[in-house]
Amino acid sequence: MGEPYLIGKGMTGGYGRGADILHDCTVAVEKGEIAVIVGPNGAGKSTAMKAVFGMLNIHTGSVLLDGEDITALTPQDRVAAGMAFVPQTGNVFPSMSVQENLEMGAFLRRDDISVTMEQVFDLFPILRDKRRQNAGELSGGQRQQVAVGRALMTQPKVLMLDEPTAGVSPIVMDELFDRIIEVARTGISILMVEQNARQALNIADKGYVLVQGANRYTDTGAALLANPDVRRSFLGG
Repeated sequence: MGEPYLIGKGMTGGYGRGADILHDCTVAVEKGEIAVIVGPNGAGKSTAMKAVFGMLNIHTGSVLLDGEDITALTPQDRVAAGMAFVPQTGNVFPSMSVQENLEMGAFLRRDDISVTMEQVFDLFPILRDKRRQNAGELSGGQRQQVAVGRALMTQPKVLMLDEPTAGVSPIVMDELFDRIIEVARTGISILMVEQNARQALNIADKGYVLVQGANRYTDTGAALLANPDVRRSFLGG
């Protein structure tokens, strides 16, 4: 069996010269699937995602996309290779309109972006209604939709989401998860860090439970939800 579509394999590293945060950590996602990274605060979840996107140095391990070693590529080059990353905060241009934000996502493209724009508006209808409004005036959940929509404007093969439901209401969280499932159904791979572990594992094809920068449990989302040790330690019983 070949490698998964995207894999960060045996990653050890951290920020600068300090102590390592990741220890032989592996996360992966298949084409059109949803993989979720969960674990306690300080477990290295976001760090693992940033390592896969090239935002911090790993001194051992590698990152492969569609069988190609991309470990040495910059984040910008990874975007050009088909990866999109939505950070938890600071992920919209508040003084620009919704439409301008989406157009910024297509900065690398030289083709007609109108079809992709319509696809984003079909996925998030509220953005069509508010396309002329500044992103800074939107609710938290709507800003997250803009951020995800802008990432989709790059026509990514992999969409990486860091805490997409942070600070939104349970209703908005459910809606965002529904949209994420829709995106995966189009064939885009989704790698996601999420604090709402139970809900995230519920939609996940694959789940990774990290503790102190290392893999503690790896299984399907359903199997992790059913695992009594995982439930007791990480899902509140």
